[in-house]
Amino acid sequence: VQLQASGGGSVQAGGSLRLSCAASGRTFSSYAMGWFRQAPGKEREIVAAINWSGGSTYYADSVKGRFTISRDNAKNTVYLQMNTLKPEDTAVYYCAAARGGGIVTNPWSMDYWGKGTQVTVSS
Repeated sequence: VQLQASGGGSVQAGGSLRLSCAASGRTFSSYAMGWFRQAPGKEREIVAAINWSGGSTYYADSVKGRFTISRDNAKNTVYLQMNTLKPEDTAVYYCAAARGGGIVTNPWSMDYWGKGTQVTVSS
């Protein structure tokens, strides 16, 4: 599986961005997907995750109520809608896939990674 993230950019606090992650291959629907982020000097952390069907999701406490993860298996794409952005959301955002279909939140357990996309939120 090859993953390509897009949609990052620079916004002011309170703004919104929508990240997309397009996957290659015909088995996308068998993978759980996750969005992770890494700020300078910090470890990579889970932001949101979704199971193979989209019926189950997970959010880090820091983004609950502001971010929404979704997927379209027909388009081999997972999304991250980010609203009410804060300066502390500034990071490189990565999408990742895990075999098995169930939600995975540990970055060490993901099987495939896309290149990151930069999100910068100014105050």
